[in-house]
Amino acid sequence: MDQNLFPTIDTAATGRNIQRLRKESGLTVRDLQDYFGFEDPQAIYRWQWGRSLPSVDNLYALSMLLHVPMNEILVPQTSIYYTNEKTAEKAVFSFIFVVGVDTNPQIP
Repeated sequence: MDQNLFPTIDTAATGRNIQRLRKESGLTVRDLQDYFGFEDPQAIYRWQWGRSLPSVDNLYALSMLLHVPMNEILVPQTSIYYTNEKTAEKAVFSFIFVVGVDTNPQIP
């Protein structure tokens, strides 16, 4: 039986997480814009909307600003690709782990 695990980042959940962490820290989008030196807030909104992720440098800076490790900002989405050798059928199962949510989900 062939089974491959390939972790990916859930950009939408990560964006919601960035927004939540920002608000919990009492920071506005404008505060982040000023901190990063952006001329406009669109990059911050794209992160929060899950349309893009911060660069590694910006992610590191964001973690320092929010006082959390980088891995607490990113929300992984792990896809398990399972191949049944007898039928050659493939099934994809995705599990999303979000900070503050049950981190021990039941596998169907």
